[in-house]
Amino acid sequence: MADFVQTTVNKTALRDLAVPIVDVESFNTLVQAVINDNPFGCVGYTGSDGQTVDPVVLNREHYTAKVNFVDGNGKRLGTVSLLSPTIAAFNANAAEVLANTAIKSAMGATAAVRDTNRETYYAQLKCHDPSGDDYYVTFTRKTVRISSYQDDAIKAAVETWADDVTSLD
Repeated sequence: MADFVQTTVNKTALRDLAVPIVDVESFNTLVQAVINDNPFGCVGYTGSDGQTVDPVVLNREHYTAKVNFVDGNGKRLGTVSLLSPTIAAFNANAAEVLANTAIKSAMGATAAVRDTNRETYYAQLKCHDPSGDDYYVTFTRKTVRISSYQDDAIKAAVETWADDVTSLD
């Protein structure tokens, strides 16, 4: 019987943020800055289909809005969570639920309010290192994760950049 033979060593590193990223606009600004500025020194390449691939690309994203339904005393009677594929959908879906009188009535609530402290954001970037390795930098409101990297120089580059970004302390 054949044995499995290790061929690569992929690593993961996580940075917990002392303070969550304040809002979706700040989150988006941070993610777009990495895509636009390429602070890790990634390089573009030609994919197997012959198409040019940028050095840093948005691999996946999703955002969860929270809307609480409250009574006249501010007591929460119910909550709606809205998982959305983009920031535009996140904002539009939250606005739609906030304005929905049928849901508010069904909840027995007098008001609908955003619970921004419990909202979540997720964006994963795929980066192509000059060595040819692909790795991922994943942002949430509370963490930054580097995954699928082999060379510790990749972690060092991301960490050096993150040390200079105030919102990532």
